[in-house]
Amino acid sequence: MNAMEIARRMAELDGREDACRAYTLALQGGGLAPEEEMEAALYILQAEGDYRVAYTCFRSLYDRGLFREDCLNIMTQAFYAPNAKLQKSRYEKNCKALAKYPYLFRKDFLDFDALPIRFYPFDDNGYLPFHRSKERFDDYMDFDRTVISQHFFHDLENPILAKDVYSQYELEYLNDNVRPSEWVARENHIYLHYTDWGTFCAHLQILNIRALLKDKKFVFLIGDEVAQYPIDFKARFGIDYSKYPLKLPSVREVTRLIWHAQLSSHNGVNFFNEIFDWHPNLICVPSVMWDSVGEELDDFRELAIRAQTDPHATDELSDGKQWAIRELSRIKDWTDKDLIVARSMADRGYIDGLDLESRIAPVLFLQPHFGNLQFRLNIDQRGQTALESKEYADIQASPFFQGFKYIKTFTPMRRITNSYGASVRFMQKQVEKGQQEKSESAVAAIADALGSRVLNRGYMIDPDDRLYADSVLVRFEDGKLNPKATFTALAAFLDLPYTESMTYCSLYGERDAESYPGNDLGFSPAALYRTYDEYANDDERAFIEYFMRDAYETYGYDFMYYDGGPVDEDRVNRWLDGFTTIEHYILSAWKENVLPRARVTRSGGEEASKEEVEWAREQALRFNQHGLRENWHKIAKTLLRGLRFVNKNGQPLHMMPKLELDPALLEQPLYH
Repeated sequence: MNAMEIARRMAELDGREDACRAYTLALQGGGLAPEEEMEAALYILQAEGDYRVAYTCFRSLYDRGLFREDCLNIMTQAFYAPNAKLQKSRYEKNCKALAKYPYLFRKDFLDFDALPIRFYPFDDNGYLPFHRSKERFDDYMDFDRTVISQHFFHDLENPILAKDVYSQYELEYLNDNVRPSEWVARENHIYLHYTDWGTFCAHLQILNIRALLKDKKFVFLIGDEVAQYPIDFKARFGIDYSKYPLKLPSVREVTRLIWHAQLSSHNGVNFFNEIFDWHPNLICVPSVMWDSVGEELDDFRELAIRAQTDPHATDELSDGKQWAIRELSRIKDWTDKDLIVARSMADRGYIDGLDLESRIAPVLFLQPHFGNLQFRLNIDQRGQTALESKEYADIQASPFFQGFKYIKTFTPMRRITNSYGASVRFMQKQVEKGQQEKSESAVAAIADALGSRVLNRGYMIDPDDRLYADSVLVRFEDGKLNPKATFTALAAFLDLPYTESMTYCSLYGERDAESYPGNDLGFSPAALYRTYDEYANDDERAFIEYFMRDAYETYGYDFMYYDGGPVDEDRVNRWLDGFTTIEHYILSAWKENVLPRARVTRSGGEEASKEEVEWAREQALRFNQHGLRENWHKIAKTLLRGLRFVNKNGQPLHMMPKLELDPALLEQPLYH
């Protein structure tokens, strides 16, 4: 019996749940006649199965010109009609508010039944728009999708002009981030240009425009009215904003976060921090260790609480910190998000580049750094490979991250084998430094950079993670070789103006400063061509390239060590046998630094003899070596199953989109 026959049999036996499942499988399997698709969709809908499966099928049949009248009638009765009353009520309330609004110059609102677009709810978040005159459905639209899709703030010399903004999230974003004209002492309205009046009216049944009119920030221009931009408010409305005093930005105005996410160690994050340093619209907090962020905020929180009852609690603080404490005292029920904004604004090094007269509120730029990012592989009950990272989980659970309404995330990537070699080199240098210093706190061991590297899929997006909903990956090599194209594109993605400050590297305003001892200065491309052969061998690098081939293919890196041939367990084992370089550094550090510190005793607690100590340490070294190789084999065996990963809910992870550069701005050929 095929799936349709099984479904029909289940339906005859009144096994509704099993029948719905079978009909769904039949639809997903394809190859059904149109009549069978209709049968399956109708049964799922009537039996109260997953309505989205039925909905999708009806829409597909309609688009293909099959049973069009029946499909449209079913969709209208089942999905549109139950929500029409609510949409009509919202439309009428918006129209009533706009009719009184002084900066909408057209008032001939259409009757609800004459609107050119109907919005058919698909789920709790979005709709399928139906154009009545064209008898056509558009693709799914989520008006609250947490993505800023336009480069609104590319030009801050003039008031903001935006075209056909039909996203509730983006409208609120503009309202929250463009400062009132009264605060910047000049005309600073948000001009919204809608090309078609009927389309604008139709969206009033979905959008909550009424809630955005309170501050009178928006000017609506319909069609040819865009020729009025910008309006002289003094001449036309008798309002002279230049007479108002300039108001400095406050803590609560900061609603945007740019998260400069760390993919792994030695990926060029300092270079990107140096580009954004002293951007006139950023509170720029460069690489700070994640643990220290939490500790410092805890201390600042305690101080802010103590200052509420102790007037002398801030006497010894800097002027900036005293200002921040006063700001928090004015905010009722301040949050962790308010705390980190206030603390960041208290540091002159983070805010000295700010344009205090800017048209938009400042943005917090944050790059929390981890000494090491660890990922674990877990096989779930369905045999799927799930990824977990404690470090990323800490950020995702952070109250101050969650407190930002608008988050843009970008992640730098460097050729993975070069980044790997640089990490091993860094750890070895730290160990050598520790040997020279002979301090108890000195670095004594080297981590398994190879195992960590191939497990690190930080370039994959969890569909349930809001922090990555609006994210992009940018290549370190592009930033070095094609800075104008790269940072023009990155500014557009982050919705920042591309400013003169982004054309050079600086640290706290000092140009071409050495952010870390030994780092290349400015746009020097030297780091691109270092392969760190002393710290990584070809077997290790071929292994990395093969098991991270999804990243290489998606982000435009050519293989340098993996030859592209077939790979089975035998070939992987040959690679593993060649992991002599990383093994040498790890075991040497253990032998020279870790084991000599270990105290060896007999079972009774007596000190062991010299021979016993040497034997015990040799056994420990062999045990560590065995553990290393066992772990590499385990990782390889899991990854040989395929590079398909899911989140904790079993949803597939997706590749983060790559920042695309304008070919016309390229100064050199793209790096491969």
